[in-house]
Amino acid sequence: MPRDYGPRCKKPVEPVVPDARPNAVRGHRVNGLTAWFHYGLGITIDQVINLLGDPLQTTPTAGGWIDSRRRMAIVPLAGYEQIAAEARGSAVLHADETGWRLNGQTCWLWCFANDQVCCCMIDRPRGSPALQAFFGDAFAGTLVHDFWAPCESIAAEDRQYGLVHLLREFEKVDLSNSSKPRPSFAKTARRLIRDGIRLRRRPDFTPQRYESRIRRIDARPQPRANGKDADGAPVYPDPDARRLAQRMRRHRDHRFTFLDKPEAPFENNLAERAIRPAVILRKNSPSNRSEPGAATQSVLMTLFRTLKLRGPDPIRTVTDALQFYVPTGEIPPLPAKTTANG
Repeated sequence: MPRDYGPRCKKPVEPVVPDARPNAVRGHRVNGLTAWFHYGLGITIDQVINLLGDPLQTTPTAGGWIDSRRRMAIVPLAGYEQIAAEARGSAVLHADETGWRLNGQTCWLWCFANDQVCCCMIDRPRGSPALQAFFGDAFAGTLVHDFWAPCESIAAEDRQYGLVHLLREFEKVDLSNSSKPRPSFAKTARRLIRDGIRLRRRPDFTPQRYESRIRRIDARPQPRANGKDADGAPVYPDPDARRLAQRMRRHRDHRFTFLDKPEAPFENNLAERAIRPAVILRKNSPSNRSEPGAATQSVLMTLFRTLKLRGPDPIRTVTDALQFYVPTGEIPPLPAKTTANG
Protein backbone atom coordinates (compact mmCIF):
# COMPACT_ATOMS: atom_id res chain seq x y z
CA MET A 1 0.00 0.00 0.00
CA PRO A 2 1.62 3.34 -1.02
CA ARG A 3 2.04 5.84 1.78
CA ASP A 4 3.18 9.48 1.59
CA TYR A 5 3.83 12.30 4.00
CA GLY A 6 1.23 15.08 4.05
CA PRO A 7 2.95 18.48 4.23
CA ARG A 8 -0.17 20.19 5.55
CA CYS A 9 -1.40 17.66 8.10
CA LYS A 10 2.16 16.64 9.01
CA LYS A 11 1.11 13.00 9.05
CA PRO A 12 1.62 9.90 6.90
CA VAL A 13 -1.34 9.52 4.51
CA GLU A 14 -2.46 6.63 2.35
CA PRO A 15 -5.33 6.15 -0.13
CA VAL A 16 -8.64 4.53 0.78
CA VAL A 17 -8.55 0.74 0.49
CA PRO A 18 -11.53 -0.22 -1.71
CA ASP A 19 -11.23 -3.95 -1.00
CA ALA A 20 -12.22 -3.74 2.68
CA ARG A 21 -14.23 -1.53 4.99
CA PRO A 22 -12.41 0.65 7.54
CA ASN A 23 -11.12 -1.35 10.54
CA ALA A 24 -12.19 -4.60 8.86
CA VAL A 25 -10.19 -7.77 9.46
CA ARG A 26 -11.32 -9.46 6.24
CA GLY A 27 -12.02 -8.12 2.76
CA HIS A 28 -15.21 -7.82 0.77
CA ARG A 29 -14.73 -11.09 -1.10
CA VAL A 30 -14.47 -13.17 2.06
CA ASN A 31 -17.37 -11.32 3.68
CA GLY A 32 -19.54 -11.83 0.62
CA LEU A 33 -18.58 -15.50 0.37
CA THR A 34 -19.32 -16.29 4.03
CA ALA A 35 -22.58 -14.32 3.93
CA TRP A 36 -23.65 -16.33 0.88
CA PHE A 37 -22.83 -19.57 2.69
CA HIS A 38 -25.11 -18.67 5.59
CA TYR A 39 -27.93 -16.57 4.12
CA GLY A 40 -27.90 -18.00 0.60
CA LEU A 41 -27.20 -21.70 1.19
CA GLY A 42 -28.36 -22.12 4.80
CA ILE A 43 -25.00 -23.25 6.24
CA THR A 44 -24.77 -22.65 9.98
CA ILE A 45 -22.34 -20.14 11.49
CA ASP A 46 -20.25 -22.87 13.15
CA GLN A 47 -19.95 -24.69 9.84
CA VAL A 48 -18.87 -21.48 8.08
CA ILE A 49 -16.19 -20.89 10.73
CA ASN A 50 -14.91 -24.46 10.42
CA LEU A 51 -14.99 -24.25 6.63
CA LEU A 52 -12.85 -21.11 6.44
CA GLY A 53 -10.61 -21.61 9.47
CA ASP A 54 -7.78 -23.44 7.66
CA PRO A 55 -7.87 -21.54 4.33
CA LEU A 56 -7.75 -18.17 6.13
CA GLN A 57 -5.15 -19.42 8.61
CA THR A 58 -7.11 -17.72 11.36
CA THR A 59 -9.69 -18.61 13.96
CA PRO A 60 -12.74 -16.39 13.43
CA THR A 61 -15.18 -16.24 16.31
CA ALA A 62 -18.96 -16.46 16.04
CA GLY A 63 -19.34 -13.01 17.62
CA GLY A 64 -16.87 -11.43 15.21
CA TRP A 65 -18.55 -13.07 12.24
CA ILE A 66 -22.00 -11.90 13.34
CA ASP A 67 -20.74 -8.34 13.88
CA SER A 68 -19.21 -8.26 10.40
CA ARG A 69 -22.54 -9.41 8.92
CA ARG A 70 -24.38 -6.70 10.85
CA ARG A 71 -22.02 -4.02 9.51
CA MET A 72 -22.30 -5.52 6.05
CA ALA A 73 -26.13 -5.41 6.10
CA ILE A 74 -26.09 -1.65 6.65
CA VAL A 75 -24.63 -1.19 3.18
CA PRO A 76 -27.29 -3.09 1.11
CA LEU A 77 -30.18 -1.71 3.19
CA ALA A 78 -31.11 0.58 0.29
CA GLY A 79 -31.17 -2.49 -1.96
CA TYR A 80 -33.59 -4.17 0.45
CA GLU A 81 -35.94 -1.18 0.25
CA GLN A 82 -35.69 -1.29 -3.55
CA ILE A 83 -36.57 -4.99 -3.62
CA ALA A 84 -39.51 -4.46 -1.23
CA ALA A 85 -40.81 -1.61 -3.39
CA GLU A 86 -40.54 -3.77 -6.52
CA ALA A 87 -42.42 -6.56 -4.75
CA ARG A 88 -45.24 -4.21 -3.74
CA GLY A 89 -45.42 -2.96 -7.34
CA SER A 90 -45.54 -6.43 -8.92
CA ALA A 91 -48.38 -7.61 -11.10
CA VAL A 92 -48.33 -11.03 -9.39
CA LEU A 93 -46.85 -11.73 -5.95
CA HIS A 94 -46.74 -14.93 -3.89
CA ALA A 95 -46.91 -14.80 -0.09
CA ASP A 96 -46.09 -17.43 2.52
CA GLU A 97 -44.87 -17.57 6.12
CA THR A 98 -43.09 -19.95 8.45
CA GLY A 99 -42.28 -20.02 12.14
CA TRP A 100 -39.08 -18.35 13.36
CA ARG A 101 -37.34 -17.82 16.70
CA LEU A 102 -36.21 -14.44 17.96
CA ASN A 103 -34.31 -14.56 21.24
CA GLY A 104 -36.16 -17.76 22.11
CA GLN A 105 -39.60 -16.28 21.38
CA THR A 106 -41.84 -17.40 18.55
CA CYS A 107 -42.18 -15.00 15.63
CA TRP A 108 -42.64 -15.39 11.88
CA LEU A 109 -40.60 -15.11 8.73
CA TRP A 110 -42.68 -13.83 5.83
CA CYS A 111 -41.66 -14.35 2.21
CA PHE A 112 -43.04 -12.34 -0.72
CA ALA A 113 -41.73 -13.59 -4.04
CA ASN A 114 -42.15 -13.90 -7.78
CA ASP A 115 -39.71 -14.64 -10.61
CA GLN A 116 -38.02 -11.24 -10.14
CA VAL A 117 -37.80 -10.65 -6.39
CA CYS A 118 -37.77 -12.51 -3.10
CA CYS A 119 -38.35 -10.27 -0.08
CA CYS A 120 -38.06 -11.70 3.44
CA MET A 121 -39.42 -10.00 6.55
CA ILE A 122 -39.15 -11.20 10.16
CA ASP A 123 -41.89 -9.93 12.44
CA ARG A 124 -43.51 -11.04 15.68
CA PRO A 125 -47.18 -11.07 14.58
CA ARG A 126 -48.41 -13.68 12.16
CA GLY A 127 -51.68 -11.94 11.42
CA SER A 128 -52.78 -8.89 9.48
CA PRO A 129 -50.49 -6.31 11.25
CA ALA A 130 -47.40 -7.86 9.64
CA LEU A 131 -49.01 -7.89 6.19
CA GLN A 132 -50.25 -4.33 6.53
CA ALA A 133 -46.80 -3.21 7.63
CA PHE A 134 -45.40 -4.58 4.37
CA PHE A 135 -48.15 -3.73 1.89
CA GLY A 136 -49.62 -0.61 3.44
CA ASP A 137 -53.21 0.12 2.51
CA ALA A 138 -53.56 -2.10 -0.58
CA PHE A 139 -51.80 -4.20 -3.20
CA ALA A 140 -52.43 -3.23 -6.82
CA GLY A 141 -51.87 -6.69 -8.26
CA THR A 142 -52.79 -10.37 -7.94
CA LEU A 143 -51.82 -11.85 -4.57
CA VAL A 144 -51.28 -15.64 -4.55
CA HIS A 145 -51.51 -17.23 -1.11
CA ASP A 146 -53.03 -20.07 0.87
CA PHE A 147 -56.28 -19.94 2.81
CA TRP A 148 -54.72 -18.25 5.85
CA ALA A 149 -57.42 -15.73 6.85
CA PRO A 150 -55.15 -12.69 7.65
CA CYS A 151 -54.05 -12.60 4.00
CA GLU A 152 -57.56 -11.49 3.15
CA SER A 153 -57.03 -8.30 5.18
CA ILE A 154 -54.95 -6.93 2.29
CA ALA A 155 -57.12 -5.13 -0.24
CA ALA A 156 -55.60 -6.72 -3.34
CA GLU A 157 -56.79 -5.93 -6.83
CA ASP A 158 -57.26 -9.67 -7.29
CA ARG A 159 -56.14 -12.85 -5.56
CA GLN A 160 -55.64 -16.53 -6.27
CA TYR A 161 -55.80 -19.17 -3.57
CA GLY A 162 -53.35 -22.06 -3.77
CA LEU A 163 -55.36 -25.08 -4.86
CA VAL A 164 -52.77 -27.81 -4.26
CA HIS A 165 -53.35 -27.84 -0.50
CA LEU A 166 -57.09 -27.80 -1.12
CA LEU A 167 -56.84 -30.89 -3.32
CA ARG A 168 -54.84 -32.66 -0.60
CA GLU A 169 -57.53 -31.90 1.96
CA PHE A 170 -60.14 -33.27 -0.45
CA GLU A 171 -58.19 -36.54 -0.54
CA LYS A 172 -58.28 -36.72 3.26
CA VAL A 173 -62.03 -36.14 3.24
CA ASP A 174 -62.39 -38.80 0.55
CA LEU A 175 -60.55 -41.33 2.72
CA SER A 176 -62.67 -40.53 5.76
CA ASN A 177 -65.86 -41.06 3.71
CA SER A 178 -64.70 -44.13 1.78
CA SER A 179 -66.93 -46.50 3.78
CA LYS A 180 -70.10 -44.48 3.19
CA PRO A 181 -72.52 -45.65 0.48
CA ARG A 182 -72.98 -42.22 -1.11
CA PRO A 183 -70.27 -40.59 -3.28
CA SER A 184 -68.04 -38.37 -1.17
CA PHE A 185 -68.21 -34.59 -1.18
CA ALA A 186 -64.54 -34.44 -2.18
CA LYS A 187 -65.16 -36.28 -5.43
CA THR A 188 -67.43 -33.55 -6.76
CA ALA A 189 -65.27 -30.70 -5.50
CA ARG A 190 -62.04 -32.26 -6.76
CA ARG A 191 -63.50 -32.78 -10.23
CA LEU A 192 -64.47 -29.11 -10.40
CA ILE A 193 -60.97 -27.91 -9.46
CA ARG A 194 -59.17 -30.36 -11.74
CA ASP A 195 -61.32 -29.43 -14.71
CA GLY A 196 -60.15 -25.84 -14.31
CA ILE A 197 -56.50 -26.91 -13.99
CA ARG A 198 -56.71 -29.16 -17.07
CA LEU A 199 -58.18 -26.31 -19.07
CA ARG A 200 -55.37 -23.97 -18.01
CA ARG A 201 -52.72 -26.54 -19.00
CA ARG A 202 -53.90 -26.80 -22.60
CA PRO A 203 -51.06 -25.70 -24.93
CA ASP A 204 -53.30 -23.32 -26.84
CA PHE A 205 -54.98 -21.84 -23.76
CA THR A 206 -55.91 -18.16 -23.74
CA PRO A 207 -58.78 -16.57 -21.79
CA GLN A 208 -60.24 -15.28 -25.04
CA ARG A 209 -60.15 -18.65 -26.83
CA TYR A 210 -61.84 -20.53 -23.97
CA GLU A 211 -64.06 -17.77 -22.62
CA SER A 212 -67.26 -19.80 -22.88
CA ARG A 213 -65.74 -22.83 -21.17
CA ILE A 214 -64.41 -20.66 -18.35
CA ARG A 215 -67.92 -19.26 -17.84
CA ARG A 216 -69.33 -22.79 -17.68
CA ILE A 217 -66.79 -23.80 -15.03
CA ASP A 218 -67.62 -20.72 -12.97
CA ALA A 219 -71.34 -21.44 -13.28
CA ARG A 220 -71.17 -25.07 -12.19
CA PRO A 221 -73.08 -25.74 -8.95
CA GLN A 222 -71.20 -25.78 -5.69
CA PRO A 223 -70.64 -29.19 -4.04
CA ARG A 224 -72.94 -29.50 -1.04
CA ALA A 225 -71.69 -30.81 2.27
CA ASN A 226 -74.70 -30.19 4.49
CA GLY A 227 -78.46 -30.24 4.29
CA LYS A 228 -80.75 -33.21 3.56
CA ASP A 229 -81.74 -35.17 0.50
CA ALA A 230 -85.28 -36.09 -0.64
CA ASP A 231 -85.51 -38.92 1.91
CA GLY A 232 -84.50 -36.66 4.78
CA ALA A 233 -81.04 -38.26 5.18
CA PRO A 234 -78.06 -35.97 5.82
CA VAL A 235 -75.87 -35.23 2.83
CA TYR A 236 -72.12 -35.68 3.48
CA PRO A 237 -72.28 -35.40 7.28
CA ASP A 238 -68.48 -35.43 7.64
CA PRO A 239 -67.37 -32.24 9.53
CA ASP A 240 -64.27 -31.79 7.36
CA ALA A 241 -66.45 -31.92 4.27
CA ARG A 242 -68.72 -29.22 5.68
CA ARG A 243 -65.69 -27.07 6.54
CA LEU A 244 -64.23 -27.37 3.04
CA ALA A 245 -67.61 -26.73 1.45
CA GLN A 246 -67.89 -23.49 3.39
CA ARG A 247 -64.40 -22.59 2.21
CA MET A 248 -65.38 -23.27 -1.40
CA ARG A 249 -68.41 -21.02 -1.11
CA ARG A 250 -66.63 -18.26 0.77
CA HIS A 251 -63.76 -18.05 -1.75
CA ARG A 252 -65.76 -18.78 -4.88
CA ASP A 253 -64.72 -15.58 -6.65
CA HIS A 254 -60.99 -16.32 -6.33
CA ARG A 255 -60.68 -20.02 -7.11
CA PHE A 256 -60.25 -19.66 -10.87
CA THR A 257 -58.43 -16.36 -11.17
CA PHE A 258 -55.68 -18.27 -13.00
CA LEU A 259 -58.11 -18.84 -15.88
CA ASP A 260 -58.84 -15.14 -16.32
CA LYS A 261 -55.22 -14.09 -15.68
CA PRO A 262 -52.76 -16.66 -17.09
CA GLU A 263 -49.83 -14.92 -15.39
CA ALA A 264 -51.21 -16.06 -12.01
CA PRO A 265 -50.63 -19.77 -11.25
CA PHE A 266 -53.13 -22.01 -9.49
CA GLU A 267 -50.62 -22.99 -6.79
CA ASN A 268 -48.30 -21.21 -4.36
CA ASN A 269 -45.25 -23.39 -4.98
CA LEU A 270 -43.02 -20.45 -5.84
CA ALA A 271 -43.31 -18.94 -2.35
CA GLU A 272 -42.92 -22.35 -0.70
CA ARG A 273 -39.69 -23.00 -2.64
CA ALA A 274 -38.41 -19.51 -1.85
CA ILE A 275 -38.96 -19.96 1.89
CA ARG A 276 -37.53 -23.49 2.03
CA PRO A 277 -33.85 -22.43 2.62
CA ALA A 278 -34.98 -20.52 5.70
CA VAL A 279 -36.82 -23.61 6.95
CA ILE A 280 -33.66 -25.69 6.53
CA LEU A 281 -31.59 -23.06 8.33
CA ARG A 282 -34.11 -22.93 11.18
CA LYS A 283 -33.67 -26.68 11.77
CA ASN A 284 -29.89 -26.30 12.17
CA SER A 285 -29.61 -23.02 14.08
CA PRO A 286 -31.42 -21.09 16.85
CA SER A 287 -32.60 -18.50 14.29
CA ASN A 288 -31.84 -15.01 15.72
CA ARG A 289 -30.94 -13.81 19.19
CA SER A 290 -31.71 -10.09 18.80
CA GLU A 291 -33.72 -7.58 16.79
CA PRO A 292 -30.60 -6.34 14.90
CA GLY A 293 -29.80 -9.96 14.06
CA ALA A 294 -33.30 -10.46 12.67
CA ALA A 295 -32.97 -7.28 10.60
CA THR A 296 -29.64 -8.50 9.23
CA GLN A 297 -31.22 -11.86 8.42
CA SER A 298 -34.06 -10.19 6.51
CA VAL A 299 -31.79 -7.87 4.51
CA LEU A 300 -29.15 -10.39 3.47
CA MET A 301 -31.58 -13.23 2.73
CA THR A 302 -33.59 -10.85 0.56
CA LEU A 303 -30.51 -9.61 -1.26
CA PHE A 304 -29.00 -13.02 -2.00
CA ARG A 305 -32.31 -14.67 -2.96
CA THR A 306 -33.17 -11.85 -5.36
CA LEU A 307 -29.71 -11.87 -6.95
CA LYS A 308 -30.01 -15.62 -7.45
CA LEU A 309 -33.34 -15.14 -9.20
CA ARG A 310 -32.00 -12.42 -11.49
CA GLY A 311 -29.02 -14.38 -12.75
CA PRO A 312 -25.77 -12.59 -11.78
CA ASP A 313 -23.27 -14.16 -9.42
CA PRO A 314 -24.42 -13.09 -5.92
CA ILE A 315 -20.91 -13.10 -4.41
CA ARG A 316 -19.37 -11.02 -7.19
CA THR A 317 -22.32 -8.60 -7.22
CA VAL A 318 -22.13 -8.00 -3.46
CA THR A 319 -18.32 -7.66 -3.61
CA ASP A 320 -18.50 -5.11 -6.43
CA ALA A 321 -21.19 -3.15 -4.57
CA LEU A 322 -19.05 -2.99 -1.42
CA GLN A 323 -16.01 -1.92 -3.42
CA PHE A 324 -18.05 0.84 -5.02
CA TYR A 325 -19.48 1.91 -1.65
CA VAL A 326 -16.20 2.36 0.26
CA PRO A 327 -14.77 5.26 -1.79
CA THR A 328 -18.09 6.81 -2.91
CA GLY A 329 -20.50 6.19 -0.02
CA GLU A 330 -23.21 5.14 -2.52
CA ILE A 331 -24.75 1.82 -3.43
CA PRO A 332 -25.16 0.92 -7.13
CA PRO A 333 -28.66 -0.15 -8.22
CA LEU A 334 -29.49 -3.83 -8.29
CA PRO A 335 -28.96 -5.55 -11.65
CA ALA A 336 -32.05 -6.31 -13.69
CA LYS A 337 -33.09 -9.87 -14.39
CA THR A 338 -31.05 -11.47 -17.17
CA THR A 339 -32.70 -13.41 -19.97
CA ALA A 340 -31.66 -16.65 -21.59
CA ASN A 341 -30.65 -14.98 -24.87
CA GLY A 342 -28.85 -12.12 -23.10
